[in-house]
Amino acid sequence: MSVFGFLPSVGPWELILILAIALIIFGPGKLPEVGRSLGKTINEFRRASVDIKKQIEEEVREVKQVTEDTTISNNATKEKV
Repeated sequence: MSVFGFLPSVGPWELILILAIALIIFGPGKLPEVGRSLGKTINEFRRASVDIKKQIEEEVREVKQVTEDTTISNNATKEKV
């Protein structure tokens, strides 16, 4: 069961363990800064993912349109012959 959508295989106990290890490594003073930095990084990654998805969808639409136009052109040519 997932706690967050971006961590699909991390449950609540695993998350607590990760946070405890982070607290030990970074200390209580630096932990908020690390959290903010991680949050910004995740947000930028999501934005980039959305942009890439939009670009791919646009390219697919263009390819479908070219395919449709080519099919129509081929059918018109066949009718003339």
